[in-house]
Amino acid sequence: MQHDDHIENHDDFKNLVVNKGVEQVQTVNSAAAKRFLAKKRKLPTVDQFFEGIREGDITLLSQAVTLVESARPDHQKIAQQIIEKCLPFAGNSLRLGITGVPGAGKSTTIEALGMHVINKGGKLAVLAIDPSSERSKGSILGDKTRMEELSAHPKAYIRPSPSAGSLGGVARKTRETIILCEAAGFDTIFIETVGVGQSETAVHSMVDFFLLIMLAGAGDELQGIKRGIMEMADAIAINKADGNNVRRASMAKAEYTSALHLFPPTKSGWTPIVKTCSALENTGIAELWDMVLEYADKTNKNGYFAQRRSEQSKYWMLESINEALQSSFYHNSEIKKAINTFEQKVTDNEVSSFAAAQELLNMYFNKINK
Repeated sequence: MQHDDHIENHDDFKNLVVNKGVEQVQTVNSAAAKRFLAKKRKLPTVDQFFEGIREGDITLLSQAVTLVESARPDHQKIAQQIIEKCLPFAGNSLRLGITGVPGAGKSTTIEALGMHVINKGGKLAVLAIDPSSERSKGSILGDKTRMEELSAHPKAYIRPSPSAGSLGGVARKTRETIILCEAAGFDTIFIETVGVGQSETAVHSMVDFFLLIMLAGAGDELQGIKRGIMEMADAIAINKADGNNVRRASMAKAEYTSALHLFPPTKSGWTPIVKTCSALENTGIAELWDMVLEYADKTNKNGYFAQRRSEQSKYWMLESINEALQSSFYHNSEIKKAINTFEQKVTDNEVSSFAAAQELLNMYFNKINK
């Protein structure tokens, strides 16, 4: 038997010999590599971020958005400084919220509408809000693969939502990302909600126009559609109005139009409109965008556009306070230790939920007031 590291050199293996390998020579200067990595990790200054964003540097914009999404306190500090510098250059875009039932062709519609905006001379940013990410810890990357033409266009920027966090946190970060995108020169912002439910309310609170994309020919047209989402919609687009589906889309349009008339008048003075389109065949897309521009023109003239933006700013100030208080409470070391005990007491019916909550709150306030 040959004494070697390789089992193949054992006498049982006839006519087979495996030679020892040659020791790998280090080809990278470790000291130089450390210097390179240290240099690479060094963040640009706040001024460099700001200047890059204003010049439309997508790389620096993406890095700034990553800082906004980061949970690290040092990153958050830099992000807020960047946002503060960008704020005077924000607010000059048209913000469009887009939601829809699964399978309605939302991504295809966003791409068709987005390409129409760009072909008209606009610059477009597409941002996504994904409330399901809190459960799956996953990130929405599918849209970038589905919107092939749009994602490759130099005048478009597609940014998935953060990979984890509460809906409130994700929504706040999206709102801050809007400010950065506007400062970078994007005059149109699409905010897409990936889930169905509470995320629509979050999107509605940061956009100027809310578009609901629906599908015809999928059974009862109004089944499963929450009244709240219908009330929020400034327009409904019935997609896939092509081929054999044209007649069904027309019928769905009549049903939705009748349903919208049951809702009270909107504060904006705008009457929600139902339109049919085919993102696949690119029909009805131009009319859809013209309707959005008509809404913006009408609400700018009657003062609702600016009034709504002001209300949204106040809303997000209060939401930020709520989120900060909640985070402070749950990250408090004393509360962390006590909360499991009180959860068990509530489960064992030793104390009511409300009494336990009050006890924990008292504990928290006593600690921070010391």
